[in-house]
Amino acid sequence: MKPGADSSLKPVFKKIGVPPSRPFTPDPFQEEAVNAIAQWDCLVTAPTGAGKTWIAQSAARAVLEKGERVWYATPLKALTNTIYAQFIDAFGRDKVGILTGDKKENGDADIIIGTTEILRNQLYDAMHTGEDISCSLVILDEAHYLGDAERGVVWEETLIYMPQRVSLLLLSATIGNADHIAGWLESMRGKQCRVIQETKRPVPLFPLFFHPSGTLHPLLKKKGSRAKNMVHRNVMEYIKAGQFPAISRPGRLPLFGEILKVLRAHDLLPAIFFLKSRADCDGAIGLCNGKVLRQDPKRKALLARRIDELIGDNPHLCDHEQRMHMEKFGVGSHHSGQLPAWKVVVETLMSEGLLDAMFATSTVAAGVNFPARSVCILNSDRFNGASFLPLTASEFQQMTGRAGRRGMDNIGFAIVLPGKFMDLKHVAKMVTAPPMDVSSQIKIDFSMVLNLLLSHTPPQIHELLEKSFASYQISLGKQGRRARKEYGYDLKFLWQDFLAHLAFLKEEGFVTEKGTLTEDGEWTSQLRMDQPLMVAQCLRQGLLPDQDPVMLAAVMAAFVNEKVFDDDLASSRRVPKRLTREFAKLREKLSPFAERLLEGGFSAPNLYLQPALPVFSWAMGVPWDQVVEESVFAEGDLARLVLRTGENLRQLFGVSDTFPRIAENSREAIDMIFREPVIY
Repeated sequence: MKPGADSSLKPVFKKIGVPPSRPFTPDPFQEEAVNAIAQWDCLVTAPTGAGKTWIAQSAARAVLEKGERVWYATPLKALTNTIYAQFIDAFGRDKVGILTGDKKENGDADIIIGTTEILRNQLYDAMHTGEDISCSLVILDEAHYLGDAERGVVWEETLIYMPQRVSLLLLSATIGNADHIAGWLESMRGKQCRVIQETKRPVPLFPLFFHPSGTLHPLLKKKGSRAKNMVHRNVMEYIKAGQFPAISRPGRLPLFGEILKVLRAHDLLPAIFFLKSRADCDGAIGLCNGKVLRQDPKRKALLARRIDELIGDNPHLCDHEQRMHMEKFGVGSHHSGQLPAWKVVVETLMSEGLLDAMFATSTVAAGVNFPARSVCILNSDRFNGASFLPLTASEFQQMTGRAGRRGMDNIGFAIVLPGKFMDLKHVAKMVTAPPMDVSSQIKIDFSMVLNLLLSHTPPQIHELLEKSFASYQISLGKQGRRARKEYGYDLKFLWQDFLAHLAFLKEEGFVTEKGTLTEDGEWTSQLRMDQPLMVAQCLRQGLLPDQDPVMLAAVMAAFVNEKVFDDDLASSRRVPKRLTREFAKLREKLSPFAERLLEGGFSAPNLYLQPALPVFSWAMGVPWDQVVEESVFAEGDLARLVLRTGENLRQLFGVSDTFPRIAENSREAIDMIFREPVIY
């Protein structure tokens, strides 16, 4: 593989460099948005890096000057932490607080940064107590999450329940139907919602094709070409040739050291490589070798010193298996299977420009700020949790949004590499395709029904559902076909689902025949977790340990778990007998209730020992490395299981009046499992 480039790229590569430093002046769309939010609701759609955070900070500053408060909601804890740090720099630590499932600091601050679930829960509480939420501006970042299949319902609920007096500022890079969302908000809230759209990237993007020989070509034809196919003629020749020569042998990763050598020759580093799996990310750094990746001695020394500073004396990071590759070759791997603390190290080094390459799964594309000069894409599909589907325009734009650093690059590059799972024609279309429309994802669950019944009658809940984005989309003629099929005309199917949930709650004694909550229903409404009814039934039957925090943590881990196991671990000698006895009792006592849930058409979790055992061991004080080695979880997955277990344990604080010993036991359990390296 020898570095080369199509002659037509010479003027493109001449643009590479750092733009001259100049005083910051806001773009017209930024000023327009700040003026709009001072009077109305506002939805801003602009490319990644265009300056949406500046709009948020300017709007927040105007609110603080009036002595009022701000809530900034994000979909991801990592993004929450990033925004928290940025707002501290802008406003000072005393003005900013953070609320996530595992972190609470300065909760009474003028500006709260937190996850959308916590904001939604505060709205539940405000409706119940009759108090108004204590802020006058809510900023919803990554607003396209409204269309997320799993979490979109939380965003929709938040918007429905938000008082009209609170101004809404929605920010996103990828919304195709911004006018529909604004129209829905106006119809529901009775106030104007201005749409501010900016399509120009702050750093222009140029797409390239990486030929296996090492020669770079334009991916697309020149603008103005009338040909139907958008792919450049050199790329089309490669496609017609049957994708030979290959960039790697079948089933093997390419030699990334050679690829980085080519990119370095053209000054295209640093780069983010989006790979299909965690294993590919970890394998990629092993294919970067010293023969082609000789680091500048001064930069190498700076990198080593910075790694030492970030790792400190953390025993779980000092001997990390990837540290050598990072220090020698300036490359890192980043994915959800890693410890949160290690991911912070990689993220920090990448953001400081000390790494030449980061190999990541596509999850890093959403929300977290890791800009690079180039983004390299090896697959035209993406795993959605169930199957591999072609990249959508929005997903492609999220990934390529990292290419080109504002203030550091004149131009950014999206580099497409050929391979078994790369459809070059599809990717070429995604470059210029508009972002996808956002559709309603509202659905009924027991937590929603219980919390709404705290302050609403069933007819009033019907009125709330009629304010949903689904209801608005149903009315959109041809564009409402999906919503009508999903929810029925007049929300018939959605309402039937609500009534089914309501009927089950009545049968089980959580709701009266008149539609009000019983005493059990009231405290169960405070269990804002994935399986509130199952946990409530445990409390009603006295099945949760109230004097054994270790066992309580293990039980809650089983409720948090989302994976399927065969559970042959039960016969293993490694499983403490008291743990198997506890689970045998749980399964026997909960079985009738779980069967009734299933008969009603609802889900009921299997309580597996595999997730319970490592959390049990961790709470008992077993060293982390040993817990990981003996578990069936990747290190990052296990850390996330522990964190989610702690979040669910914290929900038991909400039943302290009725079950004080359980609440106290949960506090002790959290202290046992929230320690390094899970907590960094």
